[in-house]
Amino acid sequence: MRMKTPTPSRERPTLSFEFYPPKSEDGWNDLRTTLTRTKDLALDFVSVTYGAGGSTRAKTVELCAEIQQDLGLSAMAHLTCVGHSRSEIDGILDQLETSQVSTVLALRGDPPKGTTEFVAHADGHANATGLIDQIAKRGGFSIGCAFYPEVHPEAESAAKDLEFLKSKQDLGASFAVSQLFYDVDGYLRFRDAARSQGISIPLVAGIMPITSLSAARRFVKVLPAEVESAIAAAGDDTAAIAEAGVLQAVAMIERLLTEGIEGVHLYTLNKSLSSPRVVEALREKGLFLR
Repeated sequence: MRMKTPTPSRERPTLSFEFYPPKSEDGWNDLRTTLTRTKDLALDFVSVTYGAGGSTRAKTVELCAEIQQDLGLSAMAHLTCVGHSRSEIDGILDQLETSQVSTVLALRGDPPKGTTEFVAHADGHANATGLIDQIAKRGGFSIGCAFYPEVHPEAESAAKDLEFLKSKQDLGASFAVSQLFYDVDGYLRFRDAARSQGISIPLVAGIMPITSLSAARRFVKVLPAEVESAIAAAGDDTAAIAEAGVLQAVAMIERLLTEGIEGVHLYTLNKSLSSPRVVEALREKGLFLR
């Protein structure tokens, strides 16, 4: 019997981390140390990303299995369309099922390294809706999908972007996780617009505590002036910047919770100490207690 990963619902907000499969043995050792510490945080689940072009496919399945079977943490596997036929996707789902991983984040995926445009496999899917449909028809998995509070860069319009998210819900996605953002007002406007269009699934906020101001500027379309000034006030001291980033993330999450969000997904960058610090600060405030 498979361990059921606790997935976001409208009952209470979930708290989760995202990791990626390392490329080196040292990276694996560092990540295993991080995961062991993560177990003590009593998160709802952790997710494992899937490299561009399916480059970490085997490692994603391997890491999910290790997280779930050896560490006793609930795992969610990312799965993309890139480079995969429908039969190959079924094979990956077979492996996840064997590893007792029951939750998948279904994504179109980024083009392989060195290319700029997504090209679907001749017997694959052109976007995440096809992948969600295949997984849902197979059955046995809880399915998550992605959304973009700042609107997907390839979307025709904000309205079309919402239509696409609605189609993911209609085909079987039971929750959605956002791309990272720092503009809370923008996120809430997106959430309200989504609800007005019949999107009722839990919308989980994806947040990355800032450890570099230049990196934060690259990651998002909008970096609010108050966020930038709060981080800039830390100067050039790396530790001070990270601490300012923790405080900024905690403040964001506190406000989002008052607005009724269904979950927070922290992008950890594997070795960063910021995400555990955010969890500790939230728990000190009596939030996300289990």
